[in-house]
Amino acid sequence: MNKSYCSLGLMSGTSMDGVDASIIQTDGQTKYKAILDEYFEYPKNTYQDLTTLRDKIKNSKDLKIFKKQIKSIEKEITLFHGRAANKILKKTKINVGFIGFHGQTIFHSHKEKISKQLGDGEFLSALTKKKVVYDFRQNDLKNSGLGAPLTPIFHKMLEDKFNVKPVTFLNIGGITNETTIWKTGHFSATDIGPGNCLIDKWIRLNSNKIFDKNGEIARSGKINKIILDQALDSFYYSDISQNKSYDIKDFDLSFVRGLSLEDGTATLTEFTSEIISKKILDKNIYICGGGRKNKFLIETIEKKIKSKIKLIDELGIDGDFIESQAFAYLAIRSFLKLPISFPETTGCEKPCTGGIIVKNF
Repeated sequence: MNKSYCSLGLMSGTSMDGVDASIIQTDGQTKYKAILDEYFEYPKNTYQDLTTLRDKIKNSKDLKIFKKQIKSIEKEITLFHGRAANKILKKTKINVGFIGFHGQTIFHSHKEKISKQLGDGEFLSALTKKKVVYDFRQNDLKNSGLGAPLTPIFHKMLEDKFNVKPVTFLNIGGITNETTIWKTGHFSATDIGPGNCLIDKWIRLNSNKIFDKNGEIARSGKINKIILDQALDSFYYSDISQNKSYDIKDFDLSFVRGLSLEDGTATLTEFTSEIISKKILDKNIYICGGGRKNKFLIETIEKKIKSKIKLIDELGIDGDFIESQAFAYLAIRSFLKLPISFPETTGCEKPCTGGIIVKNF
């Protein structure tokens, strides 16, 4: 029997609103038990610091230009993760040996082989007195991979546990990605396109809200068909439509400028759902990520694919914490030197492990 370990996963996604924290028990292979999940919201000033910095960094040169600012916010972010980790760790008597620390992505370019996440692994290890695994994406990039998505091996383990194949796990975060597991057990994965990123940004710029709750704003608006068709044509005929890995900076809002809040949200929701529905490979779909709460977006996708989409929560897993649980799982795989990315998921040359392991206490 393989030895099991307890691990804490910390994930802060493209919404930049806070940190998802999850403690799981796993052998890094087929054994898995969720123990505790908790969300820690960033203070408003941290959220503003992060979104402002991300908007400034348009290319890899900006990482050098804003180096001082990056260092300052990285310290702030790491301190916040440290406090969050220590709070959740106090709530369990289980001995957690590892922290999987994703960090906050501010720039990702597979072409330049750069994926920059804010987060100081050594500092977090000192703050928590735990071994920390971080910088998960760099080794995949070095091996000609796209650096994303990294969660498919976790999805595959979930499928093994619940036996639901053939199945597609559809994750709608800032970017949408999917993992498809076939009857044979083979699996493939890809980023699909935008998830919440365009809708959220439009809402933030044009209202005092930060997202479209339940898709109510989109539901109340009218789709501008002319603008939508032009935007879709532009997307499908561009090189970017062939990408298998996306950064939220790959998409912009320029095509809906001048529309009302409601009509812009409706048009962006239709744009997002159209791209997602065109690339879904399977009819047995479980959805996770924050986008699963946008009821209007999900209804729109279901109409297009003529199939019902199930919430991953129906398997007894909290769909808000799939990625934080995944990075707890990946931390153990990294420690055991097991692969976390594969030719079928990121396009890397061969299955490869990833993550830097540090102990600073």
